Amino acid sequence: MNEDLNIDEDVNRAWENIKENIKTSAKENLGLHELKLHKPWFDKECLGFLGQRKQVKMQWKQDPSQINVDNLNNVRRDASRHFRYIKRAYLKSKIDELEIKSKINKIRDLYRGINDFKNGYQPRTIIVKDEKGDLVADFHSIMTRWRNYFSQLLNVHGAKDVRQAQIHTAEPLAPEPIAFEFELAI
Repeated sequence: MNEDLNIDEDVNRAWENIKENIKTSAKENLGLHELKLHKPWFDKECLGFLGQRKQVKMQWKQDPSQINVDNLNNVRRDASRHFRYIKRAYLKSKIDELEIKSKINKIRDLYRGINDFKNGYQPRTIIVKDEKGDLVADFHSIMTRWRNYFSQLLNVHGAKDVRQAQIHTAEPLAPEPIAFEFELAI
C-alpha cells in the first residue's frame, strides 16, 4: 500500500514537471496570449451578471422545468437592463466630456472623440498573399513579404539592364549647332 502512494506521488511529480516545462517553453516561444478586452463600460457588476446568467442557464439545461425557464428569463432581463443602463451612463459621460472639450476650444480632441463614436469598432484584417498566392497571417511573414515586394519593385539590380528609352517626338530633333553658327551668334 505504501509503495502505491510513492508511485502515485512520483507520477504526480513527473506530471507537474512535464506540465511546467511545456508552459515555460510555450511562453518563451509563443509569448503570452493577451486576453480579449471588454468594452470600456464593462465593470465587475457586469461580470457578476454574466456569471449569474451562465449559472442559471446551466441549471435550466440540467432541469428544463418552467421554474428554471422563468428564472433564466428574469436573470437575462435583469442583465440586459443593467448592461443598457451602464452603457448609457458611459455614453452620457463621454458626450459630456466632448461638450466640455468644445467649450474650452480643444477642437482636435473633440473631433477625435466624435470620430470614435461615428466609426465605432473597425475590424482590420492583416492578411497578405505571398509569392505563390497563399495567404499569410503572422506578423513576421507579412513583414518579410512586404520587404521582398518593395525590394523587387524599387531596387534595380544591375545598371546594364536599365537603358534609357529613345525619345520619339512628333518633330525631328534640331541638329547640334556647328562652331561657325556659335561664333556668329556671339
